[in-house]
Amino acid sequence: MYGKRSGITVHEEEPFNSEPPRAALAESAITATDAFYVRNHGPVPEPAAGWRTTVTGLVERELDLSLDDLRALPDRELTVTLQCAGNRRADLMAVKEIPGESPWGPGATGTARWRGAALADVLAMAGVAEGALHVGFEGADTSSEVGEPYGGSIPLRDAIAHDALLAWEMNGEPLPPVHGGPLRVVVPGYIGARSVKWLTRIELRKEPWDGHYQSTAYRLVPPDQEPGLGVGMELGLVAVNSDVLVPEDGAQVAAGPARVCGYAFAGGRRKVERVDLSLDGGRSWTQADLGEDQGQWAWRLWHAELELEPGEHEITVRAWDSAAGTQPEDPAGSWNPKGYANNAWGRVRVTAR
Repeated sequence: MYGKRSGITVHEEEPFNSEPPRAALAESAITATDAFYVRNHGPVPEPAAGWRTTVTGLVERELDLSLDDLRALPDRELTVTLQCAGNRRADLMAVKEIPGESPWGPGATGTARWRGAALADVLAMAGVAEGALHVGFEGADTSSEVGEPYGGSIPLRDAIAHDALLAWEMNGEPLPPVHGGPLRVVVPGYIGARSVKWLTRIELRKEPWDGHYQSTAYRLVPPDQEPGLGVGMELGLVAVNSDVLVPEDGAQVAAGPARVCGYAFAGGRRKVERVDLSLDGGRSWTQADLGEDQGQWAWRLWHAELELEPGEHEITVRAWDSAAGTQPEDPAGSWNPKGYANNAWGRVRVTAR
């Protein structure tokens, strides 16, 4: 379905939502397009001839841009990790039920090479008017949940500081419709929800986006409150996170030296500096080797060799970022009614024989 490989987990068929198995993310520092996770809130829009995107709001000149207009601007390619705010929700569901939400595992993240025009260049064409503090994005998809077009915003300062991109290409190919083609926003360092797909409108605003997916959804609600309009804090920058990709949770492996690998992602404008592994619940740690550094906006794959005696083992991972931030030990302390932003230590259990 939608060009995805076999073996993926489909959380919903309509709207289509899927994640790959752990091992698929370990294949390469660049996630294959057919393994890249999908998080949609409505049906994939039908491709339209003559796609256009408008720039409105607090601008000096409103714009109505075709894809050719955007391609006439200097293009950029960025390697960017996107991560869903619900990534690793299943661990929070193991603490306490979260009704109505999909049990995303650690595969709601991926790294791709995105090509497009810099959002900053488009805003320069429009001219930023006095009072503009936020950049809003609206897509062509209509939510199946609330019946409104999907949208969200980021602070205007981050349109430049985070190298936000209007992308028409993914991993060297035209952007697939299921991933937002022909045009989507890519906002490095932010939760995937801000990288709006099927982009039809950019709006400069005084206040953050007031649609459902920013005013009500994608908010971190305290555990003793009910989600609702304006409840909790707005999610934006991703917190440092990591997990084990190989071996699979529950796997049987050969006793002796075992290769363990996974991902770590810092989020924001931070970088992964260190990844630690433990076989004794965090009483002692071994540093993993970090893979290729693909730049400020991308994850680091990591690997290590651990000696596994015969029997059952829990492999635990935590990452550290360039702000000396690390992950909390227990997902119970991060539980929230929507199951967002779980960045507790990653754990897999294996049996060595």
